[in-house]
Formats: sequence, C-alpha cells, structure tokens
Amino acid sequence: MKGNHNGHKARGGKNRGNGAATTDLPGAEPRSAIERVRLARHANRPQTLDYIELLMRDFIEIHGDRRYADDGAIVAGLAYFGHRAVAVVGHQRGRSTTERIRRNFGKPHPEGYRKATRVYDLAERFGLPIITLIDTQGAESGVGAEERGQTEAIAHNLELMARATVPIVACVVGEGGSGGALALGVANVVLMQENACYSVITPEGCAAILWRAGGEENVAAAASALKLSAPDLLELGLIDEIIPEPAGGAHTAPAEAAHLIGASLARHLERLVKLKPQELRRARERKFAAMGSAYLTRGRVANDPID
Repeated sequence: MKGNHNGHKARGGKNRGNGAATTDLPGAEPRSAIERVRLARHANRPQTLDYIELLMRDFIEIHGDRRYADDGAIVAGLAYFGHRAVAVVGHQRGRSTTERIRRNFGKPHPEGYRKATRVYDLAERFGLPIITLIDTQGAESGVGAEERGQTEAIAHNLELMARATVPIVACVVGEGGSGGALALGVANVVLMQENACYSVITPEGCAAILWRAGGEENVAAAASALKLSAPDLLELGLIDEIIPEPAGGAHTAPAEAAHLIGASLARHLERLVKLKPQELRRARERKFAAMGSAYLTRGRVANDPID
C-alpha cells in the first residue's frame, strides 16, 4: 500500500470478534451516535479518491453517463487492488469550496448513478469484482434531478447490483444516507468504518420531521433513535463487519485507516471470488431478504419505545 502525503505509517487494529472491531482506548467511554455523525462528517476525513490512491493502482476513471453530463459526486472506474483487477465506484464530497460545489457536496445527480451503471455493466461483462465506497448525505433532490429521472437511475442501480453475478463488497466510509447511499450498497458484504453512519435520513431531517424543530438536543436524540452507528447496525444485522479507525478518527491517520479497510476488503474478496456466479447472486438476495429478521427474532433493540 502506498503511503500518504502526511507521512503516516499504517498499522493494524485489534478485532474483538463477532465481526466487530474497534480502536477505542481501554476505559474510554463509547462514542454517542451524534459524536460518530460529527466524525463521519469531518472535513478532513478520507474520501473515495484518497482511498483509491492509497489502496489501488492504475486507476482509470470513467466520466459521463453518455446521456447528459458527468457528475463529480460519483467517482467510478477500473483499477488494480493488489494483483486483482476490480471495478470501483464511490461518492466524492470534495474539500475546498470550489471542489465541493463542483461535486455537489457529494450528492449525486441521475447522471452520476448512470455513470455507476456503466461500471457495473463493465464489471459484469468482464467478471470483475466490484468495490463501492459510500459517503453521501443522500442523492440530489432538486427539480432538475427529478426531471432527469433520479428515482429511475437509483432503482436501476439497485437492480443491477442485485442481479450481478460478480462479488460486490461495499464499505461505508463516511455518511451513508437514504437511497443515495443504497444505490452503492447492495453488496454481498457490507462493511462500515467505526465512526461512519448509515441511515434513511440525516439526524437533522429526522428532528425536523418529528419535532418540527432542530437544536442540538433534538438532533442528538434523533441520531440515537435512528440506530445509525456501526455497533447498532451490526447488532441489527444490517452490516457484516465494523472496520476500526485510528484513535480520534480516520482523518488523524489516513494511511492507517486505508490499511485497515484494505485488509478487510482483501479478506472478503478472497472468499467471495471462490463462489460460483449464481451462488454470489443467491447469497446477496438472501442477505437482503433477511434484513430485519434480527429485530423480529431477538426482540426490540435497546432504547426502543414500547407500545
């Protein structure tokens, strides 16, 4: 793996079993849901292009959807991960004001999802494993996006990923929000960084709907109720593994964070590539059909209201 420009050295983390791993210091208080949301949104948190640079080589980026335009909120292309050729798709938020505007703050338009479709098709055609990196508050919801078929573009991505006969590994590396994230998340294995979050709506949006008011207290309560943190989602069976982060968050040591992601990706891909195409598809279908069963069979999760 390449080093990063900050000169950080990659080092491993400890896995505590049951798919969960953490880098919390001994005796440290577990982070609250809203604290994890803030870390997931940290301005210096590594993004898709950072991880591609640190983990992959010979990346060939694909631009445009062959219908309307190129969308900078989605990065997609082909690369080598180790000695294995892969297709990679991920959200890119940008950092400077200019880049964030150009990338629409990581909120993809329909053309972004159609660009992802091109790469999914290529992966299926040439038998390439797919790696997706999820980091968006949600898809663009403006009038223009709706006019150009936002819901259809997302639905087509969901269909292609569900039907794919190649291995798919998704990793939530920041903030995964709503269908804009799920369009990259129908995978055989869903990984999640320790301080990432994954939910149907942002805590702010949830608070505005439930209480018609924002404010730190309401937003924190919404974040907790949404069960959007990695430990909650692992318990509910919605993700398969928590990837630990460097102390303080992925932004404190990007190379180390990339190393931990890379080790997990390599381990799961090594197992998945041994499965037959139809086995991969059936396993993915069963995985998503079973979501929610943990809630029904194990009873309500902690802090759930009782009817």
